[in-house]
Amino acid sequence: MRLAGAAALVTGAGTRIGQAIAIGLAQSGCDVAIHYHGSATGAEETARAVNAAGRRAELLQADLTDAHAARALADHAARRFKRLDVLVNSSGVMVRELVEDVTPESWNGTFDLNLRAMFFVSQGAIPHLRRATGKIVNMADIAGFEPWPAYVPHCISKAGVIMLTKGLARALAPDIAVNAIAPGAVLLPHDWDEKAREHIRETTPLQRFGSPDDVVSAVRFLLAGTDYATGTVLVVDGGRLIR
Repeated sequence: MRLAGAAALVTGAGTRIGQAIAIGLAQSGCDVAIHYHGSATGAEETARAVNAAGRRAELLQADLTDAHAARALADHAARRFKRLDVLVNSSGVMVRELVEDVTPESWNGTFDLNLRAMFFVSQGAIPHLRRATGKIVNMADIAGFEPWPAYVPHCISKAGVIMLTKGLARALAPDIAVNAIAPGAVLLPHDWDEKAREHIRETTPLQRFGSPDDVVSAVRFLLAGTDYATGTVLVVDGGRLIR
């Protein structure tokens, strides 16, 4: 796939990894539909950076926990650009919660955004991506491969993203390639103290944190670096899964 001149939709592009991906795709030549929910200020910053890279930015606000809004999002992006070549599903939430404290409401809050929304955004994008022989990249997490006691619903939801990626890849081949990235210690939660951060760094085989640029590079590889990958999960974690 050529990224120059392509049209991309990035969910959760008003903050953190989603913002970095949207800007990185613009720097590679994509026009970008910037989805956000509550991060309007961050989304506007993303749009300015996309414009500074010489590409067109379109802001799309939606609550993706509403499955109907999630399914309609790609149509909105495609109408703005008259095409859609790339979907990056980056919206998500990571809630620290002991198993005993999980409620039906908090469970649904995690799954509705981390997993159900990803399915319905992808479903809505199918006709547009099929016309373009496009690609989907989902943001998974190494939590989808290993159990974290204080983040059990999050881990289960990200394991679901991994299977969702494989299922969509089978269902949409050969027209649409679907892959995922599972980042490790790239952007840690804001509420983690220095002791927790140092523990993660010391127990990562490469002995350092990653950066959003590491994830952006992985996205670029799955989009433009190969056309012979689908249903795969690219782990970008400094070796944490092999520790």
